[in-house]
Amino acid sequence: MSEANEGMDVGYVAHLARIDLTPEETVLFQGQLDQVLHYVEQLGELDVSGVEPTAHAFPVYNVLRKDEPGKSLNHIDVIANAPAAVNGEIRVPKIIDQ
Repeated sequence: MSEANEGMDVGYVAHLARIDLTPEETVLFQGQLDQVLHYVEQLGELDVSGVEPTAHAFPVYNVLRKDEPGKSLNHIDVIANAPAAVNGEIRVPKIIDQ
C-alpha cells in the first residue's frame, strides 16, 4: 500500500459505517488491516489445486421427513388434553404485557 493511500481504506469504511475515528485509531486499525491482508495474500500462495472444494467440513444431510399430508389430531381429543380451554380453543397464559 502506498503512503498516499495509507489510512484511506479504514477511513473510508469508518465513514460509511458512521464511525468517528481519531487519527491515531485510523493509523492503528490501518496497520491491523494491512497485517490481515498480508496474511490473506500468503494464503493465496498455497497450492490447493488437488483439494476438492467444500462448503462444510463434514457432509450435511437433510434428516427431515418428506412434507406429505397425513392424518391430523382429533380436535376434541386435543381440547380434552389441554390444561385450559374455552369455546373449543386452548387457553395459554399471557406472556406479554402492553
